[in-house]
Amino acid sequence: MMPLPAGVELEPLLAALKNLSWQAADILLAYARQPMELSADNCGEGPVTAADLAVNKLLLDGLNSAFPAAPWALLSEETAAEQGSQIIESNDWLWILDPLDGTKDFIQGTGEYAVHLALVHQQRPVLGVVLLPEKQELWFGLLLAENCSAWCENRAGIKQQVRFSKRKELAELVLVASRNHRDQRLEQLLQQLEIGRSLTVGSVGCKVAAILRGDADIYVSLSAKSAPKHWDMAAPEAVLLAAGGGFSHADGKPLTYTSSSFLQAGCLIASHGISHPLLCERATKAMASIDPGFQV
Repeated sequence: MMPLPAGVELEPLLAALKNLSWQAADILLAYARQPMELSADNCGEGPVTAADLAVNKLLLDGLNSAFPAAPWALLSEETAAEQGSQIIESNDWLWILDPLDGTKDFIQGTGEYAVHLALVHQQRPVLGVVLLPEKQELWFGLLLAENCSAWCENRAGIKQQVRFSKRKELAELVLVASRNHRDQRLEQLLQQLEIGRSLTVGSVGCKVAAILRGDADIYVSLSAKSAPKHWDMAAPEAVLLAAGGGFSHADGKPLTYTSSSFLQAGCLIASHGISHPLLCERATKAMASIDPGFQV
């Protein structure tokens, strides 16, 4: 585990992140209660709303203003196309930001959307923030040399601890699944895992928060024609790992934030940790029969 970059202290950093997060919540809540303004299709990656762009500007301007001399770069979903892969290759310290994770759910009015902020060092997350505006939940995960912890707080700063469920047997586990990203291969995999029951929740951040609250135990991401991106996974992964959960490829390998395409392809499993090795083993075996040659 790493310390923070030289010249950056933890408490001022957390204070700035809290301030930016609740400002982002105000923006998103205001936009969520009025007709959506959609822009171009973001190069085929899905709809972009005025809310995405407003929060994106807030986060970029806010971090640059609060830490003008910090030795890190900023990568956002909304700016990745123009920044290109060199931003990863040329920076040891990198913020990976998603101003609105779950844009389709935001547009559909489900309330299941999130804001992700992750600080990555040499392609691995060391700090993650997941904001759920509708639930007024702000999740933090620290994977630092001086502090490894995870918690949730509300706007008043009142904290609550992670509450993983005690469910252990696969037939008891609760899966949290997407309503917008399902295919036949994923359905086959879930059937072979023989998970007890499932919940439908939008946004990766909201799914991982459901695990952290104990409402669910496992989330599976299976890439097909498309795959999640760095900004979908980095912050939720940091929070879940800091809490003691599991987040890895089905073969047990950790996620890395190096791909020039920003893709997180494969079979990714997030869980409360208790049954993580068994889930990975079962998923790897299942995918070998469902889609031979697929790189988990």
